[in-house]
Amino acid sequence: MYEIKQKKFEELTSIELYELLKLRVDVFVVEQQCAYPELDDKDCDRDTHHILMYEQNQLVAYARCLAPNSTFTDACAIGRVVVAKQARGKGLANALMTQAMQACLDRWPQSDLKISAQSYLLGFYSQLGFKVCSEPYLEDGLPHQDMKLVK
Repeated sequence: MYEIKQKKFEELTSIELYELLKLRVDVFVVEQQCAYPELDDKDCDRDTHHILMYEQNQLVAYARCLAPNSTFTDACAIGRVVVAKQARGKGLANALMTQAMQACLDRWPQSDLKISAQSYLLGFYSQLGFKVCSEPYLEDGLPHQDMKLVK
């Protein structure tokens, strides 16, 4: 069983902040070998909401919900979606994204919802209701495409 927490930046404890940054670096920087600006000032934006998923008191998945005009000029966004290597294959990504999508729709109901998806995950996000809305592009050296939630 897992526990989900939703918090604004100022509500995060120092341990929660450390855990989420470590998880993101472990997967994106170390595992995917992608050097990118992890600390991008979006985490501490007053409108950003952090979704943390715990299994037996260990952070195993994370995503952040970003207000309209933070990432996309015309939509709110979900970003930094990550599941710890040891927790994959259990359906946590689906549960995490469902929670993040609902958080965005609740907070910004009049806004479209977009993501910048790594290309190898297009099928996963399509199953959640997202449709490709851009040509492929490289972001931090990895192939991505923008996707929009079809409401």
